[in-house]
Amino acid sequence: MALSRSARLGAVVTAALSFLTVAASSAPIHGAPGIGDPYFPDLGNGGFDARHYALDIAYDPATGRLDGRTTLTARATDDLASFDLDLQQLQVTDVRVDGRPARFTRDGDEVRVTPRRTLRKHRDFQVAVTYGGVPQPLSGPIVFGSKYGWMKTADGVFVACEPNAASTWFPSSDHPADKATYDIRIKAPKGLTGVSNGRLVSTYDRGGSTYTHWRENRPMATYLATATIGKFDVRTGRTPAGTPIYVAVDPVLKNSNSVDVYGVTAAATDYWSQVFGPYPFEETGAIVDDMPEAGFSLEVQSKPAYSAVRSEGTIVHELAHQWFGDSVSVDQWKDIWLNEGFATYAEWLWTEHRGTRSAHDSFRAAYDARPADSSFWQIKVADPQRDTMFASAVYYRGAMTLQALRERIGDKAFFKLLPAWTKAHRYGNADTADFVRLAERVSGQQLDDLFDKWLYTTGKPAL
Repeated sequence: MALSRSARLGAVVTAALSFLTVAASSAPIHGAPGIGDPYFPDLGNGGFDARHYALDIAYDPATGRLDGRTTLTARATDDLASFDLDLQQLQVTDVRVDGRPARFTRDGDEVRVTPRRTLRKHRDFQVAVTYGGVPQPLSGPIVFGSKYGWMKTADGVFVACEPNAASTWFPSSDHPADKATYDIRIKAPKGLTGVSNGRLVSTYDRGGSTYTHWRENRPMATYLATATIGKFDVRTGRTPAGTPIYVAVDPVLKNSNSVDVYGVTAAATDYWSQVFGPYPFEETGAIVDDMPEAGFSLEVQSKPAYSAVRSEGTIVHELAHQWFGDSVSVDQWKDIWLNEGFATYAEWLWTEHRGTRSAHDSFRAAYDARPADSSFWQIKVADPQRDTMFASAVYYRGAMTLQALRERIGDKAFFKLLPAWTKAHRYGNADTADFVRLAERVSGQQLDDLFDKWLYTTGKPAL
């Protein structure tokens, strides 16, 4: 049947409008400056998924200057006209996308990159950023009132970046929801050692410098990356179960404490592998530096970083994080109890394993030590708020939650749940709702009342 002229015109107009609608819907976007985490709205970046970071840095302890080149391989999740990277304080001198110069602008801690051509959805691209300056640590109420991030020491630098300080030393999508693999190359003055994540690929001296190359083949959150530099006594080997181990201790601290860092690290790695599931990374270890101003330790992936020789309890806590926080990372920072509550509970499991005190007795001691009118009970653990995200309640009420769960569902189900959790979300991200669902599935019980009482309400729960 032939169409009339008006019908033909109408069809043409309809087709044109349809084409314009499709074209508009697929127009390139500007990647969002953050992923929308309520605690850190501008951390992370929209429009792409980070896949791999190649970090090349040179550090001069005498001046404090860092010069770096970061090459990020990413996959576009939209057609991108431009995108952001997180970078605090340091000056950018050059940006290239897929080898071609790209325009860039600065807006506070954001670097907006505009490539010559649109980056197509589902395609990989590389952005190389050359930058430099004197990195400054962050401070504030978030991390126990301590400075954190890139911290100068007497002979180098101690790098511990939770939650938002990775972008003080390299441009990134600085949120744990956007994990990637890493190659980290460190240039430092000869005689100093650069220690980082994963396995040591190479080390050599050239001229007056020492070069080290580390590779982390497992996905890692940005805050877990380190490039700690200093004088270290290094011991390597394998745990009794066969996991490679690398322990670096500042010689200033070598005889300052009776804790056997190497021995406890090896023993705890093997024990947690029995309780939590297979060790998730290629190497275990420790970085023990002389940085008393930090006052904390961090679960740096594959090698926890200690700002002094800490206690056996601290070591087992940070190693438990290799499963809870490093391999299984939070979706948003409000779920931080999934890291800290689990690692604190691991300390209780360790004393139970050593035969010194049961986890139940540790639970009762922590519970009884805090009266009902204590501010401790006023933190809602499932959403503790940004400035109190590392409050003691997140650690200890989080651990109490796990003991209450264990006593509710029984040891058989509980010790089936822990490795099931680390297996289900290995190298990925999860939230509290995911854990509750898995606990109910493994136990066959409805557990809303337990988690509501311990995680979602304030006040001291009745036992």
